[in-house]
Amino acid sequence: MERIRLQRFGRCHQPFYAIVVANKKSKRDGKCIERLGYYNPFAAGSEKTINLNIERYQYWFEKGAQPSDKAKYLFKLAKKTLRTENESQ
Repeated sequence: MERIRLQRFGRCHQPFYAIVVANKKSKRDGKCIERLGYYNPFAAGSEKTINLNIERYQYWFEKGAQPSDKAKYLFKLAKKTLRTENESQ
């Protein structure tokens, strides 16, 4: 079974996460099937906090991949920021 979850990168006290699809039994920072985007909780200035390929997320969700709680939250946040960016244009 696949899971949509976060994979940690970055330095000590400066985390950077990749949003990935991985097998449920694989390690947190182990092998992943596909990388869907990233989440940078310490983004500064004009850097993006979240970048997520929404179409691929929905594809994997429809195939039965179960998102973690944080991945669900980030998906909602990405949809919200995309909607606000489209309205401002």
